Amino acid sequence: MNYTLHQLQVFLKITQTQSITKAAEELHLSQPAVSIQLRNLQNQFEIPLTELVGRRLYITDFGKEIAIAAEKILNEVYAINHKTLAYKGQVTGRLKISAVSTGKYIVPYLLADFLKLHQGIELVLDVTNKAKVVETLEQNEVDFSLVSVLPDKPQVEQEPLMENKLFLVANGEVDVKGKAFNMQIFETLPMIYREGGSGTRFITERFIQSHNLPVRKKLELTSNEAVKQAVIAGLGYSIMPLIGIKNELQQGDLQIIPVEGFPIKSQWSLVWPKNKSFSLPASSFLDYIKKEKERIVQEKFGWINKY
Repeated sequence: MNYTLHQLQVFLKITQTQSITKAAEELHLSQPAVSIQLRNLQNQFEIPLTELVGRRLYITDFGKEIAIAAEKILNEVYAINHKTLAYKGQVTGRLKISAVSTGKYIVPYLLADFLKLHQGIELVLDVTNKAKVVETLEQNEVDFSLVSVLPDKPQVEQEPLMENKLFLVANGEVDVKGKAFNMQIFETLPMIYREGGSGTRFITERFIQSHNLPVRKKLELTSNEAVKQAVIAGLGYSIMPLIGIKNELQQGDLQIIPVEGFPIKSQWSLVWPKNKSFSLPASSFLDYIKKEKERIVQEKFGWINKY
């Protein structure tokens, strides 16, 4: 057997994504390069690792066994690398974080300087919706999660970071200058929603229900970016987190509609399961956030106070 660590890494990613195309994207390789690595690995086994049915790739039972072994081997290699760096006095290991989708506008700034200080840390970051973030917490798959709404389950501890403000927004062509609206405005507006399971959707629905607002839902879209483009195109209005529309507000593509009772407020927090045992990278990151969060928020997000 002459398989390489790179071949194992590529094959493991193929089994995780069930796709050569997706594996190539996540590994930042070309599709032909991934196919070559898979073929070279397959040539060392008499039993098929994968099979193609129609256009869909399937992992054989034997391939699944090899993937399990490959993951163990790669984890051992990571451990060796981390131990080597640890003997040099560096904080090493994996730091796993999940973040709700709108958190992508925040989490890079929380991590940038920390990772520069500790170059031996390997970051695993998953940006997804609120429901999946809660699932990663429940399964203890991550060290921390960035959320704008605290989950009911599991029980978590938190480090508050900054205020989350949500406003009713329209495209830049709507004439609202000098006007102020009460909540009855929602009777006439075609509203664009985030998908079920998102934190923005949860906050929006909680506000609407608590004020018994008569809302007309026109569209439901699966990302903050999709909602922004739909509003800019004039397809409707939406309640959106301020953190994700800075550029569009400055460029005049979007505008805030002044409505009584707004903005809706929640809080961005870093959370983790109660009584969680931290790895060295995780405890170092939490210490860093506690010391540096006020500086980061002021430097990177001070503009929020203008709204």
